[in-house]
Amino acid sequence: MHDLQAKAILSADNGMNLYRGCTHGCIYCDSRSTCYQMGHGFEDVAVKRNAPELLEAALRRKRSRCMIGTGAMSDPYLPLEKTERLTRRCLELIDRYDFGVTLLTKSDLVLRDLVLLRSIQSKTKCVVQMTLTTSDESLCRMVEPHVCTTARRVEVLLRLRDEGIPTVVWLCPILPFLNDTEENLRGLLSCCFEARVVGIVCFGMGLTLRSGNREYFYSRLDADFPGLRQRYERAFGDSYFCPSPRHGSLMRLFHTECAKRGVLHTPESVFQYLRRFEDRRDQSQLRLF
Repeated sequence: MHDLQAKAILSADNGMNLYRGCTHGCIYCDSRSTCYQMGHGFEDVAVKRNAPELLEAALRRKRSRCMIGTGAMSDPYLPLEKTERLTRRCLELIDRYDFGVTLLTKSDLVLRDLVLLRSIQSKTKCVVQMTLTTSDESLCRMVEPHVCTTARRVEVLLRLRDEGIPTVVWLCPILPFLNDTEENLRGLLSCCFEARVVGIVCFGMGLTLRSGNREYFYSRLDADFPGLRQRYERAFGDSYFCPSPRHGSLMRLFHTECAKRGVLHTPESVFQYLRRFEDRRDQSQLRLF
């Protein structure tokens, strides 16, 4: 871990990353790709120490309130968040200035901030997005070794459901020859439906590989799944998208089951929902009249 003094914190579409790098150890992580020009070891997480101050200044300058997003490149609930508390401090500011928020995480540490999430949700909109990849706990520990397993993440989703916090699941990646089965997909969808998620983001049954994350992914296959790297190389070469041989049938199953239950199931519809700011304070005031 090392400190970083950021020059700005919000992107053009109101996203922010409070940390840079990750210690979850997920074998497939796209954030390892060299195109992001990280400039330091991936596990040597950069802590944007001045992020709360930058965020407060940015929120004060906003002419209208909107959704603020975090977690696209680095999980806001890395283990070091327990002591660094950047996410907590930024949530406090988002709550104070009545903005909405979306959080993308794999960690149960998000429940630490449940009081803040409820407060934001009561006034605007607070959405917790959780990544799920496999219903097999043993496989989960191998492909996502340093973060809570799928079963615990589902417990978090159920708790958020009971607390009235809307949730979205990222169903990715589906790794060819590892978790690309109908059994796995049905298991994950069952969890999503039980948690009453608003939507599920799925770009396809497969994963993306490019320079940086391809090399790391293959090194983990060599260590934990001997012979599977060669199968990938034969099937996909240097392709960016590596689709499951079952891509078509699994996607049909995914869309059909989600449509039956009224769950948003295209990236466009889910992202539209995530971007849409809702002002419950004004609605409450209107009801008084």
